[in-house]
Amino acid sequence: MADGGASTLAVLGAAQLGVLGYAASLGVGLVFMQAAVPKLRNTQLFAGVLANYRLLPGFLIAPAALLLPIAELWVGLALMLDHASHFAPVAMALLLLFAIAMGINIARGRREIDCGCGRSDLRQPLSWLLVVRNVLLAALLLPYLGTVPDIGLNLVNSAIAMAGGITIYLLYLLFNAIGALAASPLAAQRR
Repeated sequence: MADGGASTLAVLGAAQLGVLGYAASLGVGLVFMQAAVPKLRNTQLFAGVLANYRLLPGFLIAPAALLLPIAELWVGLALMLDHASHFAPVAMALLLLFAIAMGINIARGRREIDCGCGRSDLRQPLSWLLVVRNVLLAALLLPYLGTVPDIGLNLVNSAIAMAGGITIYLLYLLFNAIGALAASPLAAQRR
């Protein structure tokens, strides 16, 4: 009887890890998709954002401005279509690369440049909070560096995972909106 209880707990733990993993891949996938679309719509604006980071040689800026959003779109789509076991390391690497690029510029005293996180109407300067945000998004995908159990076709688990993924995405949008509003000229006038 005790052995049956232990195996039941192991199955429940595996199912919960599977739900959390799927929620994370959906949420982070949505983040990547949302970040890629505005960059693809205006590659020239995004090229300017990349140039402002002063990390790439000039001849690499235009190709990077085109290829980076395509990579974000591809990774986001793969994460959302449950290919996270293959694409989570790529997503984590991109998120950590973005965090490092922001951190380098903050350390250089260049906080005023736009983060380039997506929507140009919600531009926000670099901050350590954005660095932490990217590290946390990458950390959400850590279970995929191991073996994330398949949650199967269980309708309840799938619905919970989808709700969790949408929640992660909405929290990301809320975080960005608050950050952009706090950095806006109107907020500066009130201080």
